Amino acid sequence: MKKNQRGSNVKERLSRLKAVRRLIKNNRIESQEELLGYLQKDGFDVTQATLSRDLKLLKVGKVSDGHSGYVYTLPDDDERRESEQIYVQDFLRGYVSIEFSGNIVVIKTFGGHADSVSQALDAFNMEEIIGTIAGENCIFICLRQEVSGEQFMQSLKRRIPELEDE
Repeated sequence: MKKNQRGSNVKERLSRLKAVRRLIKNNRIESQEELLGYLQKDGFDVTQATLSRDLKLLKVGKVSDGHSGYVYTLPDDDERRESEQIYVQDFLRGYVSIEFSGNIVVIKTFGGHADSVSQALDAFNMEEIIGTIAGENCIFICLRQEVSGEQFMQSLKRRIPELEDE
């Protein structure tokens, strides 16, 4: 993928996530199909699979409408902060060291902690990351080509101020 395409994909994704939030806040939406319809009316060409990932990323849930159905809902700010703090603790509890070279980052973890540290990174929804691969005690992270290891670390420290300088 060319650099300008990648940048536009990130902008499109952020725009779509913002639209999903707005639609759920302002409408009574009972199904993904209904939400897809709203997104298509707003000009988004999105698949069911992509929408499912978006809903998971936004931590969208379903609550009873008080009658016979369920509607989509977004977590409130307190829930979101509490959830983020749990991921921060998982990260801090599990990681041993962070090293990088170019756009590759390697995080060494205590045995058996790579999965929870990797899940925390995924939950942080860092635009700098293309993907992660977790083993037993090590995580490989591929950053976007234009992102340096130093930039990644700055972004990670904004999310985890307690992170020690290496």
